Amino acid sequence: MSNKPRVGIYGLTSCAGDQLAILNCEDELLSLASALDIKSWVMAQSVNDEESELDIAFVEGVIGSDRDLETLRSVRKRATILIAIGTCAVWGGVAAMKNHLSRERMRELVYGDKAEHIDIQKALPLKAAVDVDYELAGCPIEKHQFLTLVGSLLHGDLPEFPQVPVCSECKMNENECLLVHREEVCCGALTLAGCGARCPSLNIACVGCHGPVEEAHYNANFRALRAHNLSKDDIMRKMSIFSSPAWMPKVLLQDDSLEKEGDYAKTN
Repeated sequence: MSNKPRVGIYGLTSCAGDQLAILNCEDELLSLASALDIKSWVMAQSVNDEESELDIAFVEGVIGSDRDLETLRSVRKRATILIAIGTCAVWGGVAAMKNHLSRERMRELVYGDKAEHIDIQKALPLKAAVDVDYELAGCPIEKHQFLTLVGSLLHGDLPEFPQVPVCSECKMNENECLLVHREEVCCGALTLAGCGARCPSLNIACVGCHGPVEEAHYNANFRALRAHNLSKDDIMRKMSIFSSPAWMPKVLLQDDSLEKEGDYAKTN
């Protein structure tokens, strides 16, 4: 990698919230601009180089169209390091909530029966199509984690963020548990930390926007939620908002024994 790495920041199908989170690094923007040779960032600059090789490519959003797939493969071919930023790029995010419906049906529901020309496909994370060197989840990504990531890259390595659930940060903040005391569907036990338990600290149950923590025990948490009189539909609706492909393994969708085990946990 050269002394001043050549960087590209790209967005596929998404709300562009992760790029906006980078722009919101207001106090650090000048330092970032002086440390990085930003070759392409359509959201932030009008002159972009889409031909040169890249040392680092940050990509947000899902593969939601043929155009997205073409762009991603082109970026992957040019970049030494490709980093998925945001929960959409890492897990599929909100766009993957309805992946169980056919794209034809989705197109008809959204655009009507005269929109066959609209290019859409099943919403997929980046790793479904190309090799990804690092993933930084979050909806949007956390500013401090992105700056730490860039700092590590400038030193020639990658950061190691704690692989613990949001519940850990919630406990450190001495918050009252919203599941235990209010019987709300809270995804904190299954969600990767990094947000500082922002929502539970404001008495808002975690919706899992950082995606699943490593080796999450879905069945045990499902049973724990059911034991607090929460319905299967409410649990699945909440858990599927941001990381449906990860939260909704077939066993959770189809195995009725979980309901029976949930009833068992509730009565014992």
